[in-house]
Amino acid sequence: MNLKKIISIVAVAFISGLLIYGFILSQQIFSDNTKFTEKEVYVHIPTGASYEDVKRIITPLVKDISHFEIVAEKRNYPENVKPGRFLFTNGMNSFELVQSIRLNVPVDLAFNNQERLEDFAGRIGSQIEADSLSLLTSIKDSIFLKENGFTDENVLSMFIPNTYEIYWNTSATKFRDKMIKEYRKFWTKERIKKAKQQGLNPIEATILASIVHKESVKKDERPRIAGVYLNRLKIEMPLQADPTVIFAIKKKSNDFTQVIKRVFYNDLFLNSPYNTYKVVGLPPGPIAMPDITALEAVLNPEKNNFIYFCASVDRFGYHEFAATLPEHDLNAKKYSDWINSQGVKR
Repeated sequence: MNLKKIISIVAVAFISGLLIYGFILSQQIFSDNTKFTEKEVYVHIPTGASYEDVKRIITPLVKDISHFEIVAEKRNYPENVKPGRFLFTNGMNSFELVQSIRLNVPVDLAFNNQERLEDFAGRIGSQIEADSLSLLTSIKDSIFLKENGFTDENVLSMFIPNTYEIYWNTSATKFRDKMIKEYRKFWTKERIKKAKQQGLNPIEATILASIVHKESVKKDERPRIAGVYLNRLKIEMPLQADPTVIFAIKKKSNDFTQVIKRVFYNDLFLNSPYNTYKVVGLPPGPIAMPDITALEAVLNPEKNNFIYFCASVDRFGYHEFAATLPEHDLNAKKYSDWINSQGVKR
């Protein structure tokens, strides 16, 4: 066999080897490397995670971690691990998996109707990396509160219920700073002017809106209720809002899980700055996180001469309004008779 033939055979063998290796490598890189049944799975890589941590986290989702490692190392991923929330879809190959854990996917963070800052922190802590304790510590930081005109009692008014796009690995401090920016964005010059026309500042408007929010789930009725409470404030009459008494009862017992459907006469004497039957004016903070419709109701109240209202027995969910006490007493008796007939104890 001459030299040319030998070289040709070696060359063919070498090329064939390369083709086989390329085919195998291609199979490793571009074939399905997922083993979960769901259509999509979100992977959470915590702040400070190492490459070994990442492998441990994704191994239950990957068919062959060695195939993933080949691609990850070729694309310099081990030296460039990023924290965040990443999307894996069923059928991804190793190349796509590595690509995916470079693309941080934001969370559509939502919150509403939280009664306490602690509840709010727990709700947020279940949606992002920061835990409830770090969130509470950041929000209640004395310097932050002072600089922004809040207190421990009223800082809940800073949070405007909505859906926000935010990265999962956002720190507690960055989350707090984003929320104060959203608060300032909401309180435009026009809204501040409207609040001032009602004799309120933004925090006071939010406190009143929290009461309006708790008084009625009927959004079309909220401007009328807001008008009644503003009428009471103008004549320096106690707000006499049952939801504030319910909040005071929960706060005193430190049990916000209890369901209170009825306020009794003896409850009205509870000593609490949140009991608006005893205290004239607004309570020191919101009794819940009012939604935007309740806030807008306070800023755009119905102009009326009503001073009183109570739950309606003819239009459930709505209220009966009155300008005089005798008229209100009739409405109140009708409701009291009905609720007694239902056997509601608390």
